[in-house]
Amino acid sequence: MSDFGFLKTHRTWEDWCGMLVGALIVASPWFPAQDQSAIAGNQTAVLNTVAIGLVVFGISQLEYVALQRWQEVATILVGLWLIASPYVIGYSSDGFLSIYHTSLGAVVVLLGIFLLWQDWDLNDQDMLKHGQ
Repeated sequence: MSDFGFLKTHRTWEDWCGMLVGALIVASPWFPAQDQSAIAGNQTAVLNTVAIGLVVFGISQLEYVALQRWQEVATILVGLWLIASPYVIGYSSDGFLSIYHTSLGAVVVLLGIFLLWQDWDLNDQDMLKHGQ
């Protein structure tokens, strides 16, 4: 019989995945297969993307060092903002950038939900032991 108990434990590699996704978000305005002139004309979208990527990266680093539940909630909220950004800021017609942000935002939200589910029943002492 297989044991799926490993899915219920918050592992440090999951934090590294969050850092990787944050770096991908920062780099997303310069991904290939998109019109670079449209990006150059929308500096708000680029600044928003870099800020969101740095926040996701920073929260993932905090989770790696000192795990707390607010970090997962913040990750979910930031991911939802990344999904909504193309429509709120007005670059949803820019093609691939909108698709990238919707996809990466969904990954961030799913990762945040997964981590929150793993840590839901942990007490403060167990959360302090994360990564040790």
